[in-house]
Amino acid sequence: LLLTNLGLALRPDLTDAHTVHWHGFRNVIPFFDGEPSTSVSVPIGRDFTYVFNSHDPGTYMYHCHVEDVEHVQMGMTGLVFVRPAQDGQNIGGFTKFVYNDGDGVTGYNREFALFLSEVWAEAHWADSHIQLPEWSDYKVDFAMINGRCWPDTIAPNSAINAAASAHSLATETDANGDLLPTPGYEHLQYQPLSSLVTCNEGERVLMRFSNLGFKQSAMTLSGIKMTVVGKDATFLRNSDGTSIIYDTHTVSINAGESADVLFTAPPYQGPDPYDTYILYNRNFTTADGQAAGTNGQMTEVRVYPSGTLGAQTLPNT
Repeated sequence: LLLTNLGLALRPDLTDAHTVHWHGFRNVIPFFDGEPSTSVSVPIGRDFTYVFNSHDPGTYMYHCHVEDVEHVQMGMTGLVFVRPAQDGQNIGGFTKFVYNDGDGVTGYNREFALFLSEVWAEAHWADSHIQLPEWSDYKVDFAMINGRCWPDTIAPNSAINAAASAHSLATETDANGDLLPTPGYEHLQYQPLSSLVTCNEGERVLMRFSNLGFKQSAMTLSGIKMTVVGKDATFLRNSDGTSIIYDTHTVSINAGESADVLFTAPPYQGPDPYDTYILYNRNFTTADGQAAGTNGQMTEVRVYPSGTLGAQTLPNT
């Protein structure tokens, strides 16, 4: 993984270095762990290549660990999915899996990444006005899924560049490399990824939750049972083979944690084109934004009649 520090042309007074620090990777040597007091940080105008062995499947996240409270708040974060070796085999009627389970218990038909984050408006104002925010006063003004608040969470993706998405989900860009927004959703130009979950009845759906906000989240799916099969890129099965997978209607995710969650879409009821189920954060202080019309970490799961949606080829599509 190559990290390049370009600096900020509009703020030449900022000389921050940057790093990549992982959540979930086990036994990372300090040199590649991104904690700046024990590893290399990357100054402006320089590159650094991080090396890691992705031998354990699961959902991982990363963030900058230089002035990490501020840099995480400013969006220096990301997700990585490590696919299991058994992908492509037909086990239990599935060919895509979360983990190397051997019996298909983590198999799925569709997958959706749901990245939880927060914005404290005062900190952003202070940074833009060259002031130092008081982080002990932190509060959540906007709680987001994939960088969006409700109802923008159910707005469509920006156009996906399928040819460039072999190893990452890439969106279409213009001749200058700028992201192309979906017509009618120009305000979401730099939040290109939808949080809308769509599926056919009877399909098994994977939701990859990760939380790089600073508050605990409690994600609830009204009317559909969820099954947690992994936490922090760890399959919930003991070394002796005992399963510790569990069912729930609410998944608690603390700051810095991830959860791999499956559900089976219930039968379509009608008469509308799809049935709607609400997925939301039960911590209501993060489900109601301060601005009119925004309502934080909430989205929809839409269940269609069997055969309506074609096979999924890329996550979140």
